[in-house]
Amino acid sequence: MPINTQTLEKLANFDTPTICNVIELFDVLPRNRGYMDARIRSAFPELKPMVGFAATASFRSDAPPVGSDVYNSLDKQIENFADLPGPPVVVFQDLDDAPVAATFGEIMCSVYKAFGSTGLITSGAGRDLLQVRALDYPVFTGGTICSHGYCHILHVGAPVRVGGLVVQQADLLHGDANGVTRIPLEIADQIGDAAAEFVAAEKIILDYLNESATVTISGLSAVRKEFAEVVAKLTARVRITR
Repeated sequence: MPINTQTLEKLANFDTPTICNVIELFDVLPRNRGYMDARIRSAFPELKPMVGFAATASFRSDAPPVGSDVYNSLDKQIENFADLPGPPVVVFQDLDDAPVAATFGEIMCSVYKAFGSTGLITSGAGRDLLQVRALDYPVFTGGTICSHGYCHILHVGAPVRVGGLVVQQADLLHGDANGVTRIPLEIADQIGDAAAEFVAAEKIILDYLNESATVTISGLSAVRKEFAEVVAKLTARVRITR
């Protein structure tokens, strides 16, 4: 099912942990699958959530490329953006072990953003972080390295493995200060509304803790029970409708 702009905007209103919590309600995959591990971190955790469709590529920088460099490969990568169902999130797997140089810098991120990309993820490293931050462009990396080495793009559009997650071209990704998760396409249009209800359910507990003059164990037990009942009803409803 095509994912429309309104759905993407809804998803961007919620943090990534909330998106993960709601995906669990649908029971479409194990709870320990579908997201990137701690090797992938937001370089700019203060930015709003990133939502978009994976534009995958692999990368090396430890040896000179044969016949081209990273900028010669950009044209093909950008052309593939048009085949995606929505805004691209560039996803690089750095094939060097360990990463030798930066996957991206100011120029590459400026190009990607100009062509509609909402962010970039790499299993390798980045550089020009102050300049990229000024672009208001979310990037997620395994580290920072000052040089670009012999950087070159290899395979474009093929599956990659980043942060323990296999990412396919056009997978729907959501990322923020907490990390990156994949949203199953078959439930994407339901996640936004369910997330709003889940946040409201959490507020039952948070309001009690933050606004009550006296907090007791029995009171906490009562609001936790109320929360569980609301979430149980939400879970039953989303599993029927999916």
